[in-house]
Amino acid sequence: MSEIPDHTDDLKIVGKRYYGRWLSALVVLFCVVAMAHSMINNPRFEWGVIAENFTAPSILQGVIMTLQLTVISVVLGFAFGTVLALMRLSSNPVLAGVSWAYTWFFRGVPMLVQLFLWYNIAALYPRIALSIPGWGEIWSAQSNALVSPFSAAVIALVMHQSAYAAEIVRAGIQSVGNGQIEAARALGYRPAQIFRHTVLPQAMRAILPPAGNEIIGQLKTTAVVSVISLQDVLFSAQIIYQRTYEVIPLLLVATLWYLLMTSVLSVGQYYVERYFGRGVTRRERRSLFASLARAPLPKTQRSVSNG
Repeated sequence: MSEIPDHTDDLKIVGKRYYGRWLSALVVLFCVVAMAHSMINNPRFEWGVIAENFTAPSILQGVIMTLQLTVISVVLGFAFGTVLALMRLSSNPVLAGVSWAYTWFFRGVPMLVQLFLWYNIAALYPRIALSIPGWGEIWSAQSNALVSPFSAAVIALVMHQSAYAAEIVRAGIQSVGNGQIEAARALGYRPAQIFRHTVLPQAMRAILPPAGNEIIGQLKTTAVVSVISLQDVLFSAQIIYQRTYEVIPLLLVATLWYLLMTSVLSVGQYYVERYFGRGVTRRERRSLFASLARAPLPKTQRSVSNG
């Protein structure tokens, strides 16, 4: 009986060629180069003016004000938002109802409208007082003196932020399985210990990605305070270009500063997420962009040569 010839050594593996992918990459690269060339060589951008005003004292003061508003509103907003989330998850219908109504109102009213309402609160309450029944009035102040533009901005930003933070925290807490909580109860943990040692560490994985995006969005939202003449980055740029009439270069200065600050926050978000996700496998930690950018395993084509 004759043996069947073995042509294994003659097999050739050919990787699949993605011509459309390379063509689209070339088209995108051409558009990016053309746009960069246009921006660099267009004299109307006035890059010299941008470089001159990028570190101007008023601009730096605006950067500090923007960072202050962002830090205060994020810290207080997420602290209050956590309380609202726990109220929403409570079995008490009054607490859950108040939390739902608060979130519904402050998510439904635009941030700019909230800012104007707090800035003009004296029209509704010219005088704010604190009194105790049987004791009388123990403290009072004029609303205009109590609610300054900075205070109005902080109150509006915190109220706005806490409404969104409450939903983020609530979703993160609900992502933790009931089995984890029951196991902690079986070990004799008290409710506060269960929340601190079991629920919160696991919920952070679900909370951090949207929370990071919300913080970056809040930094950009602070730009609305310029309408009440609070000197943030945008208002500082407006002050300069109203004097020099160099509108576009100064707006680009504000744009570059916002890009710089949001980039720093994005880097910080990446490392914080990696810290809390250190128990997750490397494949699960990979970002969505990296997952989409990674090429699928190529299909092979085999051809057998005739010997």
